[in-house]
Amino acid sequence: MMLFLVNLVYIVIEIYVLIVILEVGLNWLIALEIVNSDNDAAKKLSSLLCRFTEPAYKHLRKYIPPIGGLDMSPLILIVGVHLIASLLGSLFGSF
Repeated sequence: MMLFLVNLVYIVIEIYVLIVILEVGLNWLIALEIVNSDNDAAKKLSSLLCRFTEPAYKHLRKYIPPIGGLDMSPLILIVGVHLIASLLGSLFGSF
């Protein structure tokens, strides 16, 4: 039962990392004007992804300012989430 819960948490973590990567990719596509920011589908997808990621970014941005104009909070969030996953793996068994 405990292994099931740990695996479930790991799956949720991986889905969250995928959401962060999708959000960063979409923001880059909009910034590079590959995707039109006035597109309704892009606006809805960006809004949906931001609802998942912005609470975590908000806390990270308090302590980590942009470096050279780049927001490093998605990278730090991904690394932090993977560290948590590896700690869970070492505490409760491998995945």
